[in-house]
Amino acid sequence: MSDLDLAQAVFRKSSHSEGGSGCVEAGIVGAQRLVRDSKDPDGGCLVWDSAAWGALLSKIKQGTFDL
Repeated sequence: MSDLDLAQAVFRKSSHSEGGSGCVEAGIVGAQRLVRDSKDPDGGCLVWDSAAWGALLSKIKQGTFDL
């Protein structure tokens, strides 16, 4: 996604972050949903469209990814 302007992204830190050791931030740019490591904001991010983001959130809420 070379045309994605991350400078336009608005990120929020997860309320489930573990202090300084496990922080992630979610953001939005247009219709794209983003996730990045808050300790390395310039290290890149994962990008989903709205439908894939909704499916991911649904699986998270179902506990699919619980450790």
